Amino acid sequence: MAFDLSKFFEDIFKPGEDEIVTIMYDLPHGRIADNDEWRERRKMAEEWRQALADKAGNWNLTVNPSVTYNATGSGNADLPESCWMADQETNLDEVINNSTILLAMPEFSATAPLYYKTKKIPKLRVGSMPGAAKFMEESGLSADYSSISRKGKIIEKIVERAIAAEVEFSSGHKCYFDIKDGSPAQTDDGILHPERGGTELAVSNLPAGEVYCVPNEAEDSGTNGELPEKIGDEVRVYVIKNNRVVDVLGDSDATAELRGKFKEDPGWCNIAEFAIGINDKARVTGNVLEDEKTGFHWAYGRSDHLGGKVGVEAFNSKENVIHLDIVYAKGNPIVCSRLDVIFPDESRRTLILDGEVQVE
Repeated sequence: MAFDLSKFFEDIFKPGEDEIVTIMYDLPHGRIADNDEWRERRKMAEEWRQALADKAGNWNLTVNPSVTYNATGSGNADLPESCWMADQETNLDEVINNSTILLAMPEFSATAPLYYKTKKIPKLRVGSMPGAAKFMEESGLSADYSSISRKGKIIEKIVERAIAAEVEFSSGHKCYFDIKDGSPAQTDDGILHPERGGTELAVSNLPAGEVYCVPNEAEDSGTNGELPEKIGDEVRVYVIKNNRVVDVLGDSDATAELRGKFKEDPGWCNIAEFAIGINDKARVTGNVLEDEKTGFHWAYGRSDHLGGKVGVEAFNSKENVIHLDIVYAKGNPIVCSRLDVIFPDESRRTLILDGEVQVE
């Protein structure tokens, strides 16, 4: 079946009269080079804007001209002050402040800075789609979001009762996550109805479908172990101690360069997210926006937009700000072979086995 953008828009946002809809995306400039996927995404954004504008009268709302801005060059870095709307330069904050529904489709994620906008603008809801691709219309974006919400709430309650999780990987590596004193578990179910405006649930990464929390970020955190990532023929290993990346093992030049970035900037070292993807329409393609909705993943860097303590000020510069996910769903080079959550009485429950989520 062809993707029905109108149904998707209604299911996600439940738009009311007099809403103001803005679609925004970033532009290559200077040393930030363009690529085919980025060009396709800009075209997709324009197609969505036009399709919504054509139906605006059905909802009695306004769809703004597309809003563009110079790319930040780093995921979840602060947004620039200036943007362009209808070929006129204007203030990006003002555009956002005057919108009630925002769809962001950039190359470099704007989820974190947009999260803080929603905290200040009670009616604003944001669908954040960094790295979105046209094929997602037939996969993760076409999911039953009410079903995702029901499944997410079940897993959220289980994770909320747990004090820790132990994850085993198909590579043989293991990591223990201390989640007792981290942020509360949350479900990103993609539902952005008006009543969620002004709350911590006013932003969703679309396609949505995950349960996440921030592990304990204290200096004595019990998050320890080894987290693998396969890049080409190499399995690099992130060595974790007290919720920090203390080393990256591997012999390639790329791994050596990455190891240097962790040594240079303490903001990078934070384990920022522990999450389980639950979108049954999502598929693994190498695009992290949808990959992360298919199974277990963790992230390093910024965590404040997820309820954690590490924000822009933790990095050496705004240009270094990052929040990067690594995914282990079935179809990835390394799979989460088992994920057990551990409760205060030391009993366990398996939530993932051989890459498959065990909760229906």
